[in-house]
Amino acid sequence: MPRYRLDIEYDGSAYAGWQWQADQPSVQAAIEQAFLSFCGEKVSLRGAGRTDAGVHASAQVLHFDSEAVRGERAWRLGANTYLPNDVSVLWVREVPEQFHARFSATARSYRYLILNRDSRPGLDTGRATWERRPLDDRLMHSCAQVLVGEHDFSAFRSVECQSRSPVRHLEKIAVSREGAWVKLDVTANAFLHHMVRNLAGLLMSVGEGDSPPERVAAVLASRDRRVNAATAPPDGLYLAGVRYPAEFGLPAVEPQSAMIQRSLGSPQS
Repeated sequence: MPRYRLDIEYDGSAYAGWQWQADQPSVQAAIEQAFLSFCGEKVSLRGAGRTDAGVHASAQVLHFDSEAVRGERAWRLGANTYLPNDVSVLWVREVPEQFHARFSATARSYRYLILNRDSRPGLDTGRATWERRPLDDRLMHSCAQVLVGEHDFSAFRSVECQSRSPVRHLEKIAVSREGAWVKLDVTANAFLHHMVRNLAGLLMSVGEGDSPPERVAAVLASRDRRVNAATAPPDGLYLAGVRYPAEFGLPAVEPQSAMIQRSLGSPQS
């Protein structure tokens, strides 16, 4: 049976997360319903990352198997015809049967966007985190480098996290500014539940002057979520890239949304 890879983007504001839930709207359910309406076949989607309620994606990767005979363009246009306006299929491509959106991935990249000005957002409500107090982005970047490498990230996982191991390899973490926009880019082999939002919350605490820079290393070493700062809101978080082995011959997909692109460049995944 042919296997297909989809790359999608979505605004997660109206959803309880990526994964299907019995009593709440999810992105997975919306796409599976669109395929059912389009080709009359129930498909089972597998995603590269399980984004939480209110979290967005500019480059989420999925795969599904189907016996329906459709061209790749037909799959994309047909699905988008039935999808709500806040979810879009960017492209579809047939892939080898051994490809798995989640388990074949070697790294994932997230971007956290902060609108750092004293006026609240009008256009970007729900799509970026607003912080009115000035953030020292250079200090945030500097103290975050202690997190690079393989560590026990227990202090950055939620109490609901079901991962068997808290150890992750963080390849890169970078904080930079473009005008009123501060962005946090993080790449790792995998992430724990709420890990990026907890990283963002701690770094924002340092950037605002509420915590000393040394607190980042101390929190990491503690392996205790209770000593960390408050979890940052979901509004500014985007799944921004997924990396796969070159053997699959798949091109890297750059985020296409204006929110990610505007004056900020593209995350390096």
